[in-house]
Amino acid sequence: MPVLDLTSSSVALTRAICDIPSVSDDETTLADAIEDAVRAYDHLEVVRDGDTIVARTALGRDRRVVIAGHIDTVPINRNLPVRDMEQDGEGFLWGRGTVDMKAGVAVQLKLAAELSDPSVDVTWMWYDHEEVDSALNGLGRLSRNRPDLFAGDFAILGEPSDGQVEGGCNGTLRAIVRTDGVRAHSARSWIGENAIHKAAPILARLAEYRAREIEVEGLLYREGLNAVSISGGVAGNVIPDACEVEVNYRFAPSRDAAAAERVVRDVFTGFDVEIVDVAEGARPGLDAPLAQDFVAAVGATPRPKYGWTDVARFSAMGIPAVNYGPGDPHLAHHDEERVPVAQIDAVEAGLRAWLSGS
Repeated sequence: MPVLDLTSSSVALTRAICDIPSVSDDETTLADAIEDAVRAYDHLEVVRDGDTIVARTALGRDRRVVIAGHIDTVPINRNLPVRDMEQDGEGFLWGRGTVDMKAGVAVQLKLAAELSDPSVDVTWMWYDHEEVDSALNGLGRLSRNRPDLFAGDFAILGEPSDGQVEGGCNGTLRAIVRTDGVRAHSARSWIGENAIHKAAPILARLAEYRAREIEVEGLLYREGLNAVSISGGVAGNVIPDACEVEVNYRFAPSRDAAAAERVVRDVFTGFDVEIVDVAEGARPGLDAPLAQDFVAAVGATPRPKYGWTDVARFSAMGIPAVNYGPGDPHLAHHDEERVPVAQIDAVEAGLRAWLSGS
């Protein structure tokens, strides 16, 4: 079994963690290595739930912070093992997971091991199945099995944020917009009704839609409404009698799921619309005292998080949460995924300073 040396640098740990493949549904080897590594530290109480590892201090502090990161990645595509690279005079670690989000996990593991006397109690969570269906998400499973572990005044998710603080996140909704028709031989198309042709107004409405920008607690969130897939057709000589356009709506955290559904149904008035998945966003939560202390300590200017992240799970439990981790989110899942070495060090320094109260 691979062994993780938590006394090594965060950069070296990032390389080691990334070189342990952990594509979603195959996280056990990495989870085992993490559990073995943190159990060596007496100041940490360790709990395991499936392939989710929790390590927490119990120092009796009056405030507790939850710091979390997922250990799974999207599939590997000839981008492991990790290699060093240089671009425009800057050093990078290149490879799957370096951005999303094993560099953040490496920083967390190093600090969990070294900070035996932090200024706040800390619950560290490293969880499985983030990159797949939300029903499988390890953080969601842990919240059902052990809600007591989520007690906290503030939460940080190590998602890539370019080393900046990204408050809250947009919500996401998926809907299927359907048309129907009548099958016929394509040589006698006038006998049938082409369901794919009937989808043209759906695509026209999407093309005409203008993304809204909505300010929430001082941060400007940009929404989006887009077709992400389209399906229809029976055979090369048959007029199709059904067509489905899958639509993804990214909505500002000022809206709840019901409001987001109303927006989508209004846009597609006259069509059969089925909501197939929705996850509400999270408000920034930057007015919480611990959040303000954190932002000041790391010297960051808060920005909005456009993508959905698990900060929404914390927000739903009444815990203000932010995203803070190394890596450019634009490179998450990219085959050229790479993280600046200096950013790993900077995020470690920021978290260390805040948790140490220095």
